[in-house]
Amino acid sequence: MSLKDTLKQKIEAHRPRTTKLTKEFGTVVIDHVTIDQCIGGARDVRCLVTDISYLDPQEGIRFRGMTIPETFAALPKAPGSTYPTVESFWYFLLTGDVPTQAQVDEVLAEWKVRQTVPEYVFAAIRALPRDSHPMVMFSVALLALQKDSKFAKFYSSGKFNKGVAWEYVYEDASDIVARSPIIAAFIYNLKYRADKQNPIDPTADAGANFARMIGQTKTYEDVARMYFILHSDHESGNVSAHTTHLVHSALSDPYYAYSAGINGLAGPLHGLANQEVLSWIMEFQKKLGGEAPTKENVTKALWDTLNAGQVVPGYGHAVLRKTDPRYQAQRDFCLNTPGLKDDPLFQLVSMIYETAPGVLTEHGKTKNPWPNVDAQSGVIQWYYGLKEWDFYTVLFGVGRALGCMANITWDRGLGYALERPKSVTTAMLEKWAAEGGRK
Repeated sequence: MSLKDTLKQKIEAHRPRTTKLTKEFGTVVIDHVTIDQCIGGARDVRCLVTDISYLDPQEGIRFRGMTIPETFAALPKAPGSTYPTVESFWYFLLTGDVPTQAQVDEVLAEWKVRQTVPEYVFAAIRALPRDSHPMVMFSVALLALQKDSKFAKFYSSGKFNKGVAWEYVYEDASDIVARSPIIAAFIYNLKYRADKQNPIDPTADAGANFARMIGQTKTYEDVARMYFILHSDHESGNVSAHTTHLVHSALSDPYYAYSAGINGLAGPLHGLANQEVLSWIMEFQKKLGGEAPTKENVTKALWDTLNAGQVVPGYGHAVLRKTDPRYQAQRDFCLNTPGLKDDPLFQLVSMIYETAPGVLTEHGKTKNPWPNVDAQSGVIQWYYGLKEWDFYTVLFGVGRALGCMANITWDRGLGYALERPKSVTTAMLEKWAAEGGRK
C-alpha cells in the first residue's frame, strides 16, 4: 500500500473523532485566557490542534509520541549510517507509523520524480540581486512554483470537494518537501560557490544528495539528515508552523502558505536566532583573547555580558524548562565525531553549556537557564565549512517544511476551519481589569 493510500485510511478513520468532539463536546472548556496572555502573544493559550508533534516543557519535542532518541532509534537508517533518512521521517510524520524499508524505498523513488525543479524557478532566483538574503531567494522560489499548484488547480476546477481536498494538498506538500533541498543547494552554490552547481545524485537520499550538491564531505550527509529532522516541527504554535497553518486555513495553496511560513522563520526571534547565536559565540571567543575556555574565564565573560545588560543568546525557551533535546542530539553528534569534538569553537560551546545554566540561575532573571537548539547548530555548520551564517535559516527552512507540510495535509484531511481569533480593545481590557474579569 502506498504512502498516500495509507494516509487516506488514517484520515478517514480520524475524521469521526474530530466530528464527535465538535458536535458532542464543543462547549467543554479546556482553558481560560488572561489579560497577560491576550497582550503577550497568546502564549500558552491552548487553541491549536496537531497530532504531528507535541512540546513537553520537561521532555522536549515528541514526534508522533516519540522522543528524539526514540525516533532516531526506530526509523530505518540510511545505508552505512546510524541516522534515518529524511524520507523515512516524512512517512512517519504523516502516518504515525514507523515505515518498513520497502515503504521508505517507495518514498525515495517518489521523491526522485518530484525533486526536479523547473528551470523558471532558478531563473527567478537568478533575477534577484546577488546580495539578496538567501531566505528571500527561498521564499521567492516557493512562490515561483505556485503556478503549478495541484491544489490551486483543483479549487479552480469547479469540482472542489472538501472530502478529497487533502489529496491535492498532499501532492503539493510532497513536491515542496522533495524540492526544498534542491532549491536550497542551488541558492548556496549561487551565492557562495561562484554558481558552481552540482547535479542531483539519482542514487542518494535527500540528506546525502543535499550534501553532495553543495560539495560537502561524506560525514556531512549525516549532518544534513540530523539537521532536517531535528528542525522539522515544534508543535503548531511557533511562528513558521502557525503562519503556514493560518494562511492555508484560507485555502491558500501550500506554496503560498509555506512561503509565508518561511518569511516568519526569517525573524530574529525565530529561525534567524541560530545565525545570531554563532555571531555572539565568535565575539565571545575574541573576549577570551586566545585563552582556552575554562570554567573560570567563561564564567567571568558570562557575568560581564549580563552585567552589561546583554543576554546570553541560545539559552532559554518559550516552553522548555530543561535542556532542549535537539541541542543534546547535536552535542552527541559532536562528541561522537573525531575532530569535531576537539574543535576550539565546540570546546567553547561545550564550556558555556557547563557554565551558563549556573550563572543564569544565580542571575535570576530567566525562567529557563538551559540551552535551546540554536546554541549548538551553527557550530556544526561552521566546522564543516558552511561559514556563511545567513544561510543557516534556509537549512532550518528545509527541515521545517516537513512538519508544516504534514500538518496542513492533515488540516485539510480533517476539514479544519478558517482561523479567525476575536480581537478586543484596550478599553475592554481595562474595563474587565477593573471589574476583576469579563462578566
